[in-house]
Amino acid sequence: MERVLFICSQNRLRSPTAEQVFSTWPGIETDSAGLGNDADVPLSSEQIAWATMIFVMEKRHRNLLSKKFRQHLNGKRVICLDIPDDYDYMQPELVRLLQAKAGSFLR
Repeated sequence: MERVLFICSQNRLRSPTAEQVFSTWPGIETDSAGLGNDADVPLSSEQIAWATMIFVMEKRHRNLLSKKFRQHLNGKRVICLDIPDDYDYMQPELVRLLQAKAGSFLR
C-alpha cells in the first residue's frame, strides 16, 4: 500500500484535489495538507511519518518543507509537480495535470 501525501500552500485547492483524485486508485491511500500558517489542514510531522511518498506542488513548497520539517524527512521521497496556484478545486485542467504528473509515479 502506497501512502501518498500531497502538499500545497493553503490546502484549499491543489492538494485537496489531488487527495480526492487519487483516493480511488487501487493500492493508494491519500492525505493532504498545507504549509501556510492559515492552511485549512496545516502539515504535521505525523502526516510526514505516515507517508511513503510526498508530493509538493511547487519548488518553494519543497524548500519550505525542508526548512520546517527537515528532521522528519529522513528517507522520504519528495517529488515536486511544478503545478502553479492557477486552478480551482477539482477543475478539469488541474485533474488532468495531476493525473499526468503524479500518476506516472503512482502506476
